[in-house]
Amino acid sequence: MSKREAFLEAACKENVEDFLHFIQLHKDKAEPFDVEEVVQEMPRDHREALWGRLASLLQDVLQELPPEHWEEGREEGMEMESAKDPKHVMAVVDGVALVALLSLKVLQDGDTYSTLLEIAHKLHVVLVSLPVSDAPLQLHVHTLCEAWWKKGLKEKEKFGRTAFLISLQKSFILKKPGAEIQRLWGLHDVLLSLDYTSEDNKQIINLLLQCFHRPIYLRNDDGKRFLVFLFSWNVNFIWVIHGTIKNQLEFYSKTMTAHIMEIYFRAWKKASGDFLEQIESSCIQDFMQCAIFLHRASPVHAKVRQILSYFHTRKGCHKVDKMLYNLYRPILWKALSAPNFEVRANATLLFTEAFPVHDPDQSNENIDENIQKQLDTAMGLLEDPHPTVRSNATLGVCKILAKCWELLPPTIITDFLKKLVMELAADTSSPDVRCSVFKCLTIVLDNALSHPLLEKLLPTLKYSLHDNSEKVRTAFLDMLIKVKAVRAAKFWDVCNMDHLLARLAIDSSSVSKRVVDLLFKSFFPVNESEREWCCRCITLIQMNPMAARKFYQYAYKHTAPTNIIKLMLAIRRVLNSCIQADCDLTEINDSNKENSAAEPVKLGKDVAVVSSLLEVVVILWRSVEKALKQNEEAQKYTFAKFGNVISKYFQAFEDERCTVPLIQLATFMPPAAVPTFSCGVLSRLRRMDPGAVPTHYSQLLDCICSWGQAADILELITEWLTESLPKHGEKANSKRKVRIQETVEAKPDLALAYLEYLFSHTSTQEKVVALGQRPLKQLHTVLGNWKSVLYAHLSSTTEDPQRPSLETALKAFMFHGRLGAHLQHNASESRDYLLSLEHMAAWIAERVLPLLAKRTTDDGGDSEKSQPLAAQITESFLTVCRDVLLVGLGDETFKGQILHLCSLILLSEAGYLCIPAVLPILKEVADSYAPDDDNINQTEENQEDATTVILGVVANIFQKIIELLARRLRKEPEEGKQLCQSAVPGLTEFLKVAEMWDRAPLSGVFSTVFAIIIVEKRHLLQKITHPEEVITPESVEDMPPLSSILLSVILKSPSVSRAFLTEVSSSLDSEAISSLNELAAILHVLAVIKHTGQSKASLKRAATSVQQQLYKHAVASGDSRDIQGLIFESSVKTLNEILDL
Repeated sequence: MSKREAFLEAACKENVEDFLHFIQLHKDKAEPFDVEEVVQEMPRDHREALWGRLASLLQDVLQELPPEHWEEGREEGMEMESAKDPKHVMAVVDGVALVALLSLKVLQDGDTYSTLLEIAHKLHVVLVSLPVSDAPLQLHVHTLCEAWWKKGLKEKEKFGRTAFLISLQKSFILKKPGAEIQRLWGLHDVLLSLDYTSEDNKQIINLLLQCFHRPIYLRNDDGKRFLVFLFSWNVNFIWVIHGTIKNQLEFYSKTMTAHIMEIYFRAWKKASGDFLEQIESSCIQDFMQCAIFLHRASPVHAKVRQILSYFHTRKGCHKVDKMLYNLYRPILWKALSAPNFEVRANATLLFTEAFPVHDPDQSNENIDENIQKQLDTAMGLLEDPHPTVRSNATLGVCKILAKCWELLPPTIITDFLKKLVMELAADTSSPDVRCSVFKCLTIVLDNALSHPLLEKLLPTLKYSLHDNSEKVRTAFLDMLIKVKAVRAAKFWDVCNMDHLLARLAIDSSSVSKRVVDLLFKSFFPVNESEREWCCRCITLIQMNPMAARKFYQYAYKHTAPTNIIKLMLAIRRVLNSCIQADCDLTEINDSNKENSAAEPVKLGKDVAVVSSLLEVVVILWRSVEKALKQNEEAQKYTFAKFGNVISKYFQAFEDERCTVPLIQLATFMPPAAVPTFSCGVLSRLRRMDPGAVPTHYSQLLDCICSWGQAADILELITEWLTESLPKHGEKANSKRKVRIQETVEAKPDLALAYLEYLFSHTSTQEKVVALGQRPLKQLHTVLGNWKSVLYAHLSSTTEDPQRPSLETALKAFMFHGRLGAHLQHNASESRDYLLSLEHMAAWIAERVLPLLAKRTTDDGGDSEKSQPLAAQITESFLTVCRDVLLVGLGDETFKGQILHLCSLILLSEAGYLCIPAVLPILKEVADSYAPDDDNINQTEENQEDATTVILGVVANIFQKIIELLARRLRKEPEEGKQLCQSAVPGLTEFLKVAEMWDRAPLSGVFSTVFAIIIVEKRHLLQKITHPEEVITPESVEDMPPLSSILLSVILKSPSVSRAFLTEVSSSLDSEAISSLNELAAILHVLAVIKHTGQSKASLKRAATSVQQQLYKHAVASGDSRDIQGLIFESSVKTLNEILDL
């Protein structure tokens, strides 16, 4: 039996295993059996018989187990008959689909394929009932439907639609959908057979619109062709597509927008008739209107401009020019003269980018006349009253000049450039316009034909280098860099070298970097010899030493580290020759030329130049320090070269200007490289005058720390502080030694100055902290002992010349706390140093606070001395605690102890003196519990937790502070006002933190503030005896003293103002306010707030609450001759003014 006959016999239910075997042989590439060959070789009647048998087989297997039950059977996983096994059924259906597909390929004209159509229908039912996937069965049936459509056989629309829909769906779910998009493009004609208005096709329409959201479609060539084709399916579909794209436009990246604009352009180019008209009116013109009328801040505006720019760049084509002319004509010219400046500004950008907007079908005369009108319009836009329009017009005119230079008459070009250079570059009303001129002239410079004219005009701009706006100076320098790059002119002819160096010396980083970029080749010609580099360096120093330092600070950005090191060594050779004898150097004669000829000049030991050369070496070394560390050989070589001569430099260059950079040089090298100098540094620090300023010792301390000898200086500080303490018996710690033993008097002031420097600079602080706990703990203990000196000053009535000064003791006292904070930060688990601060707080409460009380003894002098000193000590300690809390080192216990101390301070008789120091403590404690969701939930669940307790204490202390301020104002008005003014910064910061809480306990802070203001104002209203005294205040200065201070603090922050007004409204709503005087007081407060123009909505709510209470007093206060009646009338008038906001 032949293979054809055997295969034909196998195509039935009885021989289904043989059929599956044949299918397996076909799929096995190692086997020679090919179903396509077998079917092709069959006679026509055999083929038809095969299809009939396959149709019967398919019918039988689908009846036994329909597709909708396949997944159920597979999930149950039960033992079942072979015929009902889903895998078996799917294999049979897959085999039938494969044979049907291959039969379709060999189908010849005249063949009867009704049976094959029946198979296709059954397989189509299977395909639509299964989930979309890339499984072999679905793939074969999908391919069959696709082939049926492409063959153009009966009922192709049905199969084509299914193939199209499946491909569309698969393109969304596959990880690599490129091939599926290609297949979809092959089926795009299917769309033309579908009815756009039919409900059956809604699913396809929705999927088609999703294609515009998929980046893969926008990037893929076939996807792009497909999206372009969608614009030609149905006229009504165009505006739906356009709406979809507009909704997504703000989420597209710049690249995606570029693909979108290409799709629009290609769709427009291919369209004709109604489709062309719809694309132009619904899409392109809509984009034009959006580009004109959208706010510039809109996220869509830039994308719309990008799309229109694509059309503008295609100008020069007859069709594009005609389209732009027709679409812009009804909207652009009106927009250029619109009252709204943003509309004019947006229209200006479009107009100048699309210039010239003309009808290519007109005669040349008409076109020329039209273009002249547009040039006049552009000139008019340069004179627009709004700076944004002038800036945009500047950009547009420069683009026109760069693009159309050859086509424009010389007079028009000159007029435009003179307008820009002579007028707009000096526009005093707007730095943005001046900046635009320089930014946009770089566009004109891209056209080489502009260079001769600009070479004459640009020198008039030289003083723009000194513009008071940094961005203008930056833009001017960018233009000079462009002038140099395109060789339009010599930049020093535009702006003199002296001016450039003067600006380099004093200006910001962004300006200085550009000046260095401009001048780099002039003063660091890398292609010249190293001797020439030195000559240029000396010339630069002689011209402007400060500029020289700035120049070499940024030089590393323009050349390799190797060249920087070569220059350092070349300067070293020059300095060596200066030591030996006077030497010949070169300088630049003509400062306005690059690479000018050099001539000899005597330098000798010119201190100013030598010191500047040393400074340059330091600056250069610092710029390549990282590069040197990565190249050990180069680093050793550099150390050796400078190490050999630095001691000679110290001997030869004794002037302070030279010593400072020499010490800095020494810090870069290991101590072994500079043995003579390094051995004497500690000795110099020991011999330093006690009143020395930081510039005398700062670099020596840097040296010590950079050499890893921080322990020595720490030992010296500890020794001096220990020896300066009053001794009881023999000298302690006599065994401790430093490297160089000298008999030097202890200098505690200098020790504290050294300590201040070491901990105030990151580099030295890291070295000191790295020493570990032991030496620092010893220093911490010594500093703690100085509180005994403080107490001696507090308690004694006479000065003891042997005792250290009060200032020194106070500094040591503060450093004890600061050092404790540093040590606590590095102590991971222990809280020893927080405990030390708590002990200090207890010492203040026990020893210092009693002295805050005014003494009643006859010895008034003692009281006058001790009370301010006690306040000073207390404030110093609170400042340290504030810093500890600020950096987040304080735990619950520490916060509780410090708040307890604050309470004790305020309860003491003169505790009010410390109010300015207590308020920052309250602010930091409250800030550490800033409310979030977790805190809010926690507070609701348990009102007695630690947070609530501590914040309750904070609120109580704040209330006490307000009471103390009010009391001082009553007893001593002048002193009270000064106290209130000193408390303003603390009050401001604390209320900003309290405002974040809308619930207890900190919500009570605003209740306290509100109550004191109302009580104070009510008291004044009650004292009124004459009608003339009933006056509504207009500003905070018109309020009583404390209310004035508190309101000025509240009105500094809009959020605090809103929180205060919320408190006003809630107090009124709770009916806690009842009397007319209280309501009048509230209205006076609201009147003051009204005049500031803040929080209008909250103000209106509070005024409405007052209104509901005020009219209860209308009858009782009806007599206008009565003071209460006058207050009522004044209140009604004030209320009406507030509500008429």
